[in-house]
Amino acid sequence: MRAQFVFSEVWIGLRRNLTMTVALVVVVAISLSLLGTGLLFVKQVDNTRSFWQSRVQLSVYLCTKDSLGGTCQHNGAVTATEVANIRSDLYATHDILSLQYVTQKAAQQQFVHEFANNEPIVKYTSLDEIPSSFEIRLKNTQADASSVTSAIDGVQGVADVENDASILDQFYRLLDGARNAVVVIALFLLVAAIMLVANTIRLSAFNRRRETSIMRLVGASNFYVQLPFLVEGVIAGLIGWLVAAGLLVLVKSVLLSTLQSVFPYGVQLTTADLIEVIIVAMITGLLITGSTSFLTLRRYLRV
Repeated sequence: MRAQFVFSEVWIGLRRNLTMTVALVVVVAISLSLLGTGLLFVKQVDNTRSFWQSRVQLSVYLCTKDSLGGTCQHNGAVTATEVANIRSDLYATHDILSLQYVTQKAAQQQFVHEFANNEPIVKYTSLDEIPSSFEIRLKNTQADASSVTSAIDGVQGVADVENDASILDQFYRLLDGARNAVVVIALFLLVAAIMLVANTIRLSAFNRRRETSIMRLVGASNFYVQLPFLVEGVIAGLIGWLVAAGLLVLVKSVLLSTLQSVFPYGVQLTTADLIEVIIVAMITGLLITGSTSFLTLRRYLRV
């Protein structure tokens, strides 16, 4: 088998069907980039969920001298005695897996660290307004949150109770919805890519039916006849994948980085996550173009 002949036939096929080839590359690129975007969203949601599931699920914010919520308006800042009473009430519920008391100074330092990249928030927030808190992990997030909240509702020194899990669930649903929409659109485009690959290969085979007939007469094998068409499809898929890889890098560096700035809690995708998604996109693109080309050729280039 002469490699030069195969590549010359591939070049002829790509040149003759340039419009179809460009359309195929565009459809493959868009479908793979959307599929990859969906996978990136999946990883973002999974990483965020894993990060927070090992952390706080319920936050009990205590009174500061300027607090107006809970019992703070008439009693002022929380006292050491009230802190001890709140801790006892929390432990008495028996629904707590772990309990951590965060002093006001520690909370202020944490706030400055988490919003270090958002200078206006740090600049215009009075650190005296940032309260001390009890950070709680529950044995059962859904079942125990209400009982723990009820146990300390109205207790002296408590300003507010935040169910972090419920807030994060809303964030997860938002990301899940965006991911599902992207994946559905990508699947439709992948079907369109399969149809376009079949039509492109079929048209290429029709345009070169004289050459393939001559090859059959001189005893060329099925694989030798079909190889240029298979390579055409794979090359178009690889070009589409390269474009998709560039788009996925853009998605991670722009879209997901913007999302990270809106939700600045140290949960972000790594370069390894991006590379993994790009590899999955490459395998998907090659499977689509290669298998579709092979099945189409079995029907239209029988020897």
